Amino acid sequence: MEPNYTIPNSTATNSRLELVSNNDGLDQSFQSQKSYNSSNDSFMEYSQQYLMTKHSGNFRYRPSSKRSRRRLVYKNGEMNIAHANIKKRRQRFLADIFTTLVDIKWRWNLLIFTMGFIVSWLIFAFIWWLICFSHQDFQNFGRPDWKPCVANVKDFTTALLFSIETQHTIGYGFRFTTPNCPEAILVMMLQSCCGVIIQALMTGLVFAKLSRPKKRAETLMFSKNAVICKRNGELSLMFRVGDMRKSHIVEAHIRVMMITKKLTKEGEIIPLYQEELELDLPDGKLFLVWPIIVEHKIDANSPFWDISAIDLHSQQFELIAVLEGIVESTGMTTQARTSYLPEEVLWGHRFERLVTYQRENGEYQINYARFHATVPQDVPQHSAKELAELASTVSSNDKLNVHHEIDEDEDTETISYRSHSPVEGRIMANGEAQTYESNHKHNSDRDVIINM
Repeated sequence: MEPNYTIPNSTATNSRLELVSNNDGLDQSFQSQKSYNSSNDSFMEYSQQYLMTKHSGNFRYRPSSKRSRRRLVYKNGEMNIAHANIKKRRQRFLADIFTTLVDIKWRWNLLIFTMGFIVSWLIFAFIWWLICFSHQDFQNFGRPDWKPCVANVKDFTTALLFSIETQHTIGYGFRFTTPNCPEAILVMMLQSCCGVIIQALMTGLVFAKLSRPKKRAETLMFSKNAVICKRNGELSLMFRVGDMRKSHIVEAHIRVMMITKKLTKEGEIIPLYQEELELDLPDGKLFLVWPIIVEHKIDANSPFWDISAIDLHSQQFELIAVLEGIVESTGMTTQARTSYLPEEVLWGHRFERLVTYQRENGEYQINYARFHATVPQDVPQHSAKELAELASTVSSNDKLNVHHEIDEDEDTETISYRSHSPVEGRIMANGEAQTYESNHKHNSDRDVIINM
C-alpha cells in the first residue's frame, strides 16, 4: 500500500518563484502531519516524494530580463576575442613571420605563394635585361660575328622567359649564357640559389598549414548540451565527448573552466574570472576510444552548489571545455574547444546510450546519430545545497526521542517514543546493549510502549 504524504508548500526566497501557499519554512514542513502504513518505506523514498511535491506546487516562473552572456568561445572552438590598440603590432607579427604566415587565411597564403615567384622572376628578368643592355646585345642582335652574354635574348620579354627557365631549371636550350660575360655567370648562380630557397619556403609553408593539428580537432565532437542529473545519488553536471577517427588521441586530457563575474573582498569586479571545475577523472585523463561522458560532481566545492533549476537560466556564466592530446598519426599536440551557456545546460536529463553489441560480427557499434540525444530523468528542482540540508533535516527528525520511565520493578523498563519511520537502534538496559527493531504499524501522533 502506497504511503500518503501531507506536506505543505514552502515559500522560496528566489524572487522569480512565487508560491501560492502561505505556509513557509523547511522545519515546519517536516514537522507537519505525515502518516504512512508501510514500515518498509525508506528515507530516500520519502524525501524524494517531498521534493517532487514541493516543486510541483502552484507557482509562476518569471523569466529573467537579463540577456545571456555573449560567448567567449563559439561551439566550433573559435575564440570571440579581438585584440586592439597594440603598439608596434606589425613589427611584432613580422618578427615571427613564419607563424604569421601559417596563421593567416588560405587566400592570403596562395597570394603570397604566387607573388613570391612572380616578383622573383621579374626582378631577375630586369637584371638579365640590364646585363644584355650594358653589353649592347640588343643593338647587335642577329649579327653572326657578335658574341652576346645571353644567347637569343633581344628584349625584356625574352629576358623574362630566360629568368623563368633559369630559376626552375627548365632548360629548353634555346636561350643560354655564354662564357663572354662573367657577371652573367654570377647572376645565374645567384638566381639558382634564390629559386631553391623560395621554393623550399613556399613548400614548407603550405605543408605546415596543411598538417596543422588544428584540423584534427574537426573530428573531435562535443555534445550540443550539457545536462544536470543524478548519478549515484548525487547531482552531477555532464557532457559528452567523442572521436570519430580510428586513429586515437594519445594522452587525451580534458579541463572545464567556468567563466563568470566575481566580486573580490576589496570591491574589485573581475568580469572574466576563471574557475576550474573538478572532474570525476584521474588527472582529467581520458581513454578516448569510444564516446565518454565527462562528469563534474556538484558538491560543496562546486560553483553549482547553490544553483537550483529555477536559478540556472538566470545565471551569467560560460562553461569552456578544452580537450587536448597527441595525434597518433603525426605526434603533434591538438586542442579542441567548446562552450556551454546556461540555456544549454538541461536540468533533469541524461544522455542516451550509444554503444551496442553486434552479434553478427562480434563488434561494438557506436551510433553517432544519438550522440547529442538526451532523455528526461526525475530529478528534484532543488540545488545540491538544498538537497543536503533537506537530507540533514530529515535525518535529524528521524532520530528517536526516547523517554525512559523506570518502574520499581527491576525486570520492567517502559520506553515511550515518537517515530516517523521504521526504527532500528540500541538502548542500554542493566548495563548491557540490547538491539531492538520496530516493525509494527504506527503513527506520528501515537506513543508506542515497549516493555522489556
